[in-house]
Amino acid sequence: MIYLKYLQHLLEHKWRVGIECIKMGMIWHAITHDLSKFRPSEFIAYAKHFYAGPRRDLFETAWCHHQHRNKHHWHYWVKADGHAVPMPRKYVKQMVVDWRGLGRQVGFDRAGVFYSKNKHRMVLHKSTKSLILDIMYGEILNDKER
Repeated sequence: MIYLKYLQHLLEHKWRVGIECIKMGMIWHAITHDLSKFRPSEFIAYAKHFYAGPRRDLFETAWCHHQHRNKHHWHYWVKADGHAVPMPRKYVKQMVVDWRGLGRQVGFDRAGVFYSKNKHRMVLHKSTKSLILDIMYGEILNDKER
């Protein structure tokens, strides 16, 4: 039962992110977003953590795998020495649509709310910060890659 509940949650997230991707002309990412969450190394740990009681040990390992398998997470772009390298625009856009999809799923409307609440914990290159603001607050929709 926990696996079905998590599957439903995951599919809803993919759906909401997919809608945001389509708004920004990112059709392929709408399809491929978070596919690693279907891998047993992530899926089982996430399901157990969220639907069978917190399993911090399992979840942290799965979350680390997820962040480093998916370039739309800022964590992917942090070097071993703790310094961030610039994220390409393509992946910043994917990160913002992920935040927008998450926001619609959990009840806030804008990616800016998520960013404002979490930016102090993010290790971002200054050019990545500028791109985030440009994409979120410039309301750049349906633009093609520059």
